[in-house]
Amino acid sequence: MPRMTRVPAAALAATVLCAALLLLPAAAGATERPAGAQATSKPKPKPKPAAKQRPKPKAQAARPATRAVPGGVVGAPAYGQRDDIRTFAAGVAERRGLDAAWIEQQLAQARRIDSVQKLMMPAPAGTAKDWGAYHDRFVEPRRITAGAAFWQVNAEALQRAEARYGVPAALIVGIVGVETYYGRLTGGFRVLDALATLTFDFPSGRSDRSGFFRSELEEFLVLCQREGLDPQQPRGSFAGAMGLPQFMPGSINRHAIDFDGDGRIDLTGSSTDAIGSIAHYLAQFGWQPGMPATYAVTPPPPGEDLQALLGPDILPSFTAAQFAERGAVLPPEARAHTGPLALVLLENGGGAPTYVAGTQNFYAITRYNWSSYYAMAVLALGEAVARAR
Repeated sequence: MPRMTRVPAAALAATVLCAALLLLPAAAGATERPAGAQATSKPKPKPKPAAKQRPKPKAQAARPATRAVPGGVVGAPAYGQRDDIRTFAAGVAERRGLDAAWIEQQLAQARRIDSVQKLMMPAPAGTAKDWGAYHDRFVEPRRITAGAAFWQVNAEALQRAEARYGVPAALIVGIVGVETYYGRLTGGFRVLDALATLTFDFPSGRSDRSGFFRSELEEFLVLCQREGLDPQQPRGSFAGAMGLPQFMPGSINRHAIDFDGDGRIDLTGSSTDAIGSIAHYLAQFGWQPGMPATYAVTPPPPGEDLQALLGPDILPSFTAAQFAERGAVLPPEARAHTGPLALVLLENGGGAPTYVAGTQNFYAITRYNWSSYYAMAVLALGEAVARAR
């Protein structure tokens, strides 16, 4: 994927959802899928435009490898001159000051990708969520080894991010590991194709999220125009997420930061920029330094009290005292917690469920991906890597 270059850090404000807010179908029986974790394919290399030479990749992060996208885009229908594309182009041009003809020209070359539509579909009805299988998919020896190597190479940046934003190095390592296997799986779909497909041909059979992708397609075009990128070149996940942290275009525009101080942001070639951007994102969404993300908990028996505690889902809504009033048993450190808590349920297929008490910091992780399974996986992987070091 072409590098994101020469973005002044001051130009990036914060406050938009990233791709991972989508609830996507997952393997291993869980219905949520972390953005960028799907298998991807290595596209054929394309020459860079001669008119604008890009800087060489930074030394601290080699370009991630990608695997070939099943079917690629060969033979896929181009969008061409469609009325809905003209309407979209006119709206973006008016809102963002871009040239409507340029937008139409780029989108006319975009292709509808059937595999993107299929990947967006939910898991088959009746598929049981399984936290144990989901955990084992990510917390496994090879990924832990890769995480320890990533931590070793990027120890200074991780320490600096933790000092500035209060986000633990282990959590950042866990997120990069779950999202992209430390840069091995950053995505092989053309971002323009993926976003156009999900904007103009969102699959039927699930809740319509075309509005979200319409906004992200607009942000992508703004990003490319600002940076002089060819919109036909960037590669990412089937949802359009890019780089080591799998940020959507809107999150790049609003949350990414220049953490290595070279005057530009590069979430693909600079692990330092990726680390700083993840920490900045979580801080913007309420991460509290020093607060645990979860506590152990024994829930009340099945009944009204249990259902009441589960009602708000992952949103922290109860004090420790209210947990006790409802019959939930917390350890001493959790009983001393002064903020709100959520009773988080993790299903285990046909087995007994797992429960944890989630804090504001657990909720902040779910702002990266709206899934308790995802949040638990990045915490578990980060802790496993820390122990391995």
